[in-house]
Amino acid sequence: KQWYQRSSGINAEWPLRPGDKARRLGYKNKQGICIYRTRVKRGGRKRLAAKGICYGKPKTSGVNQLKFQRSLQSVAEERVGRACGGLRVLNSYWVGQDAVYKYYEVICVDTAHKAIRNDPRINWICNPVHKHRELRGLTSAGKKNRGMGKGHNYTKVIGSSRRANWKRRNTLSLRRYR
Repeated sequence: KQWYQRSSGINAEWPLRPGDKARRLGYKNKQGICIYRTRVKRGGRKRLAAKGICYGKPKTSGVNQLKFQRSLQSVAEERVGRACGGLRVLNSYWVGQDAVYKYYEVICVDTAHKAIRNDPRINWICNPVHKHRELRGLTSAGKKNRGMGKGHNYTKVIGSSRRANWKRRNTLSLRRYR
């Protein structure tokens, strides 16, 4: 009830699951690393259609029973990443839920802080290539939604993505000297 009545995103002073989750996902109790507790509305995602009118073929006519392709956890990471532009999203984990919301804690890193820049175990995230990892599906939750992984269960994404994999297999390559 206490979370339900608070604002959607708050800077938590300490993680709610420090031992079993936060530290396993990269959290350290040091300067430059902070936790944001955020919430995402549960349930499917309704289509934005004026007066419920979907034009086109009958297949595209649904409004209500549509499911979002990414998990609510990745949506939570994305919202925190947009709200805190100067921080990098490291990881996130579930902390609770009620009838309306799911609550997540997102681990963020301040890459301008000297304690982060001088720590060889975490300063990889200071490189510019890691800006907004959460928006590009590079966090743990985002990779899961893209179907990325190792082993024989993940052969559909060889070549960086499902689309690249499909395109490579379905493109006829007619080289000049063949």
